[in-house]
Amino acid sequence: MVVSLVEADHIRSLTGVRLEPGTGLTVIIGPNGAGKTNLVESIYFGLTSRSFRTSDRRDLIPFGSAFARSRVTVSGGAVDHEFMASASRSEGNRFLMDGARIEQSEAMSHRPMVTVFSPDRLELVKGPPAGRRAHIDSFVAARWPGRGSLRSDFGRVLAQRNALVSRIAAGAGESSQLATWDRQFAEAGSRLSQARGEAVAELEERWVEAAGDLGLEGPKALGYRPGSSTSAEEIKEGLQERLENDLRLGRTSWGPHHDEIRLEMDGRQLRRFGSQGQQRMGLLALLFAERSALLETGRSAPLMLLDDVMSELDQHRRERLVDRLLEGGQSIITAAEGELIPDRPEIRRVAIGELLRSSGEEKAA
Repeated sequence: MVVSLVEADHIRSLTGVRLEPGTGLTVIIGPNGAGKTNLVESIYFGLTSRSFRTSDRRDLIPFGSAFARSRVTVSGGAVDHEFMASASRSEGNRFLMDGARIEQSEAMSHRPMVTVFSPDRLELVKGPPAGRRAHIDSFVAARWPGRGSLRSDFGRVLAQRNALVSRIAAGAGESSQLATWDRQFAEAGSRLSQARGEAVAELEERWVEAAGDLGLEGPKALGYRPGSSTSAEEIKEGLQERLENDLRLGRTSWGPHHDEIRLEMDGRQLRRFGSQGQQRMGLLALLFAERSALLETGRSAPLMLLDDVMSELDQHRRERLVDRLLEGGQSIITAAEGELIPDRPEIRRVAIGELLRSSGEEKAA
């Protein structure tokens, strides 16, 4: 599956912009501030109904406009699908596929996995574990589509158990009521933990190879540290042992919602001890590891959106990055200067100025 058309309308500085990316590597070239990042954000927004730059989708709405909207057409499956995400100050957010509302978990079956590199996304490496858990869960859904609902299934059970624990702590419920939720929590948690463990095991060697290839030196490791046992029976027993602590806290203190995905160099976590350059390489390597795993196992390759990825790389690493991008799958990257992009005939180059000029001409017509 590949993105064949992007239509960004009132997304920050973009209005009426159309992009038809190539099926391989497309480079959007233009000076800083011209709207390249906004275009990448539009693609991500259209496919996921979220932004990788802000948690409030209303931030995408430009001054003087009532809405922001992105349409993205995905081709290459049994049929083409058009995804539409919009944010409105008065009507809230909408996410549609072929004109009908769709949940994100269902949409993932009809679009490629989307991976993003941008300066804002370094939080995935150096931020709290929740972001890394969500990222690995997205890979799980792409790698094993039948497991796509594991994260949401566990999230629902966790919310229900937390609500009951809170009521019991307040004297409005009985501990005996927890038995059903403990069982469901243990079963859903075990399935999610085992999937995360398998995903990290599949990615580790590929991450180490990609990190070394991109210039991250020294011994490296990608590891999974569960926040509880991965056995349903042991999770259930652990919940019972920690009940008093849970009641004191008013929430569930043990389980997969405390899992950690560790990116390490020289035995130390990149999130705490890596430089920003090392964290950049660690993030890029993770995206390439996921891409390699999906390609090698016959799954649809992820769409890679790489914003301002070349600016801090030397010539050798830029060459290696392009080599990897051309191995297969669709990629869209941005660059301030065309000279930063190695000269390869397979690369499609698009000037952001031409896209903006075309949108202006259409509006004038």
